[in-house]
Amino acid sequence: MVFKKDFIDKIINITSYAAIACYPHLGKKDKILADKSATDDMRKNLNNLDIDGMVVIGEGELDKAPMLFIGEKLGTGKGPSIDIAVDPLEGTNFAAKNLPGALSILAITTKGNLFNAPETYMDKLAVSKDVPFDATDLDFPIEKNIKNIADCKNKDLNEITACILERPRHREIIDKLKKLNVKLKLISDGDVAGALLVTDKKYNIDIFLGIGGGPEGVLAASALDAFDCKFQGRFLFKTEQDIKRAKKMGIDDLNKKYDLKDIVKGDSIFCATGITSGDLVSGVKFENGKFVSETLVTHKNSTINIVKKEVPITWLIVLFTIKDPNSVPSSIG
Repeated sequence: MVFKKDFIDKIINITSYAAIACYPHLGKKDKILADKSATDDMRKNLNNLDIDGMVVIGEGELDKAPMLFIGEKLGTGKGPSIDIAVDPLEGTNFAAKNLPGALSILAITTKGNLFNAPETYMDKLAVSKDVPFDATDLDFPIEKNIKNIADCKNKDLNEITACILERPRHREIIDKLKKLNVKLKLISDGDVAGALLVTDKKYNIDIFLGIGGGPEGVLAASALDAFDCKFQGRFLFKTEQDIKRAKKMGIDDLNKKYDLKDIVKGDSIFCATGITSGDLVSGVKFENGKFVSETLVTHKNSTINIVKKEVPITWLIVLFTIKDPNSVPSSIG
């Protein structure tokens, strides 16, 4: 099955509306309410779609509603069977503090074509398509990966830029990168967006690496697949409960390295709408009586686009009973 343009437009609308629903809560220091607003709106609009959908990558468990939970059924049940991966608000702290980089994210494939990742950590590596597949590997020393990338791109080591989450667990890797004289882009949150920075030379990121969320790895892979980039991930299980959950989900080889072909198959759609402006897309703005959103859209079988949507202020007034648009915080540039 290949997704058609009218269906892709509906998916773009869903992340756009979720981003706008989150907009009134920017900078209010309430990340739970911001997340809930985006989640509730995404659930409502997914349920209006003519699909037989199921969440395979979600935000929480069944007893933690209103989060979109793994196994939740969505849609009218009348259309095609669809696997859904969601992160209605990636970067909850960014939204709560009105900082750059908050996104509303949704990925869709036909049933059985999106890997059902356990809620555990994943060691990840992503590089651009101009680096040969066998030049990098999770099992290579970091020094070998960096030197191979430099050789493939005809760059000196000090011209290579690595993106990694700034976490205590990455201290050793960061120290090794510093010794190599590699440039660093240290991000505080948002490892889906971080991985996508390898997709275009304009971002000047040569490698994304480090340990982050497993579900976020699946979301990133669903987009990277359309760019023909390389992605590898290996789940890290810290407790016996993690291992039992993984085996229940059908994961027998706990040390397996997953490539793109293992994570996403067939046709796929990935949408990431900016809530606050970041490297990938601009955030929601209020201009001339309308909300304007910007969405990165990848469709494996057609195109990769940045799509702008305009939504009248009346839509948000109905949703939130906001009488004065000036009371809504303006998005960062």
